[in-house]
Amino acid sequence: MSSHHPDSQTVFYGAVITPDSLSHYSAYPRCLLCVGASGDIDWLAEDVHDSAVQDVLAQHGAQDAAFVELKHGEFLMPGFVDTHTHAPQVPNIGSGGQDELLDWLSNTTFPMEAKFADVDFARRAYSSVVRRFINSGTTTCCYYGTLHLEATKILADIVHSYGQRAFVGKCNMDRSSPADYVEPSATASVAATEALIAHIRALAGPPLVQPVLTPRFAISCTPPLLTALGALARADPSLLVQTHISENVAEVAFVRRLFPECASYADVYDRFGLLGARTVLAHAVHLDDEEVHLVKERDAGVSHCPTSNFNLRSGICNVGNLLDHGIKVGLGTDVSGGFSTSIITAIQHASTASKVLAFQAPAASLKLSPPALIGAPVVPTFSGRQLPLATLLHMATLGGAHVCGLQHRVGSFAQGKAFDALLVDLRDSAGNLGLWGVDGDRELGIGEGARGTLGAMLERFFFTGDDRNVRRVYVQGRWIGGAEQRR
Repeated sequence: MSSHHPDSQTVFYGAVITPDSLSHYSAYPRCLLCVGASGDIDWLAEDVHDSAVQDVLAQHGAQDAAFVELKHGEFLMPGFVDTHTHAPQVPNIGSGGQDELLDWLSNTTFPMEAKFADVDFARRAYSSVVRRFINSGTTTCCYYGTLHLEATKILADIVHSYGQRAFVGKCNMDRSSPADYVEPSATASVAATEALIAHIRALAGPPLVQPVLTPRFAISCTPPLLTALGALARADPSLLVQTHISENVAEVAFVRRLFPECASYADVYDRFGLLGARTVLAHAVHLDDEEVHLVKERDAGVSHCPTSNFNLRSGICNVGNLLDHGIKVGLGTDVSGGFSTSIITAIQHASTASKVLAFQAPAASLKLSPPALIGAPVVPTFSGRQLPLATLLHMATLGGAHVCGLQHRVGSFAQGKAFDALLVDLRDSAGNLGLWGVDGDRELGIGEGARGTLGAMLERFFFTGDDRNVRRVYVQGRWIGGAEQRR
C-alpha cells in the first residue's frame, strides 16, 4: 500500500467534524486545519470565510503550505478507533453465526486460528487483513493475534509497514483449548509474550504500533498464567491489557466453575492484577451491579461490540448504564463474531441495540445500581434512551481513544494532537448507491435547512455509508489508504 507524508505543512480547508463530549460535537463548514511535517495538528481556525483564507494563512506563516480544498459533500473527521478485533479471524468473516460463543470458538474460530502456525499463511493473510481495516476507516486498532509468536510478529510488522496506529497482542491461552491450539505452559506463554513486546518496541520509526497483554479470556488461562501476566502489567504500567468479559451466559457460568473463589468474572481479573485504567474489556454484556462498580472503580474501559453480540446471540450490552456510571466506552468490530471490519457497522448496531433496550423495557433500562452500592445516585442520561448521534461519534473516535489511553493524541482534532483523520466523500462519484448524497439533494433542491447541515451529512454517512465513502485515511499526517488509492 502506498503512503504519502507531507514534507512541510499541509492546510485543509472545508467542512470539519470533531467530537467534544458524549453529548456534543463541533461541526465547522469553513475550517482551516494545518498539519505540520511531523503529522501533528499545528493550528485550526474554526470559521474562515473564503475571502479571509489568505489573511489567516499569512497570520500563521503558512502561505507556502500545500493546500487541500474540500469539495461540497466532503468533510474531515477523526479516524475510527476499533477497540476490539481478531486479525486471524477475518478469513472466517460471515461464517459460523449459527452457533453461540463457545460452540463458535470450537467449530469455526480455533480451527482457523490454528492455521497461523504456518508463517507464510500468516504473512499472506495478514497483508490482506490490515488493508481491509485501514480502508474501512480504522486509524487505530486493537488487534488480537493468535497464540503463535512468529505469526503475531508478522502481524505487527505488517501493521507497522502500512502506517496504521495499533496495539498488537499474542493470545495467552494454556487451557480449555483444542489439543492442536493451546500453549504448553504458563511459562512458555509468558516468554513468548515478552519476546513479542521486545520485537514490537524494536520497530524503527514512530512508535505507532504498541504491544498489549492479551489473556484471551479467563476460561483459557490458568491461575499461574494470570498471575504472571498480572506481574507483567504491574512491572510495566505502560502496557495495555485486552481481554473478554461477560460476553455470553454459558461463558460466565464456566468462569464461575473455574474460579469459585472469585465473586464475579470481573473479580477474576481484579484478583490477578489485570483490571485497571489500561484494561480494555470486550463485550461486558452480562455485568452485574457489583461488577459495574468494580470496573468504574478500577477505571477500566469497555469495548462495545454490538454486531458480534447480535450475531452470536450473546445479548445486548446496556451501554447507557455504563456511560451513566462514568465508564469509558469505545466500539469494537470483534471480527469474526462481528461480520464487518467497519466501525460504521458497529455504529449502526450500537444505535439499534440502544433503541431495542429503550422500547423493550424502558422501566428496567432506567433502573440503575442502588445508591448504597455505588455512592451518590446516578441520574440517568443515557440509560433507557437511544444513543444520540454525538454519543455514537464519541464512542467511535474519542471514546475509543480514552479506552486505549490515547485521548491526548487521537480521537478529536486539536492543536498538538496527531492528524489521524478520514476524508469522507458523500458525492455520487463515490459509487455508493445506498447513500443519497449531496448531488441528489442539489438536483432536487432538497439540501437546504437542517437537511443540509454537517450533522445531517454525518448521520447519513453513519447509517448508509461504507468504505467507498472513506475517500482518504490519514494516520500521523500520512495518507495511508482509502477509496481514492484503490481507484
